[in-house]
Amino acid sequence: MLVWLYGVITVGAVSRSVYQISTEFDRAPLPYTLTGAAALVYCFITYSLVRGGERARRAALLCCAAELAGVLVVGTWTLLRPEAFPDATVWSQFGMGYLFIPVILPITGMLWLRVRR
Repeated sequence: MLVWLYGVITVGAVSRSVYQISTEFDRAPLPYTLTGAAALVYCFITYSLVRGGERARRAALLCCAAELAGVLVVGTWTLLRPEAFPDATVWSQFGMGYLFIPVILPITGMLWLRVRR
């Protein structure tokens, strides 16, 4: 289930970032760049979860922690300085546009990866 959720959010973030960066980048470069960065993180975590093995598990755990930090920083930033974000990112308002999955998923991922040692 976790791999499936990461796969779904990867497709969503990649699709959104490719479209926004290729068609509207000059309108909101910061949010679109952050969405692209989130898409890369999601891709790497999904790949690591599918690959398996201890090394991939540790890499996924580190990326989940980085993802959570990104969600918390960007989420807080979008609440405190909304004028810096003329358009939303995947992590805006802690992932509200994605049903808060971006803030729940890394926590769930880290717990799952720790149990599966």
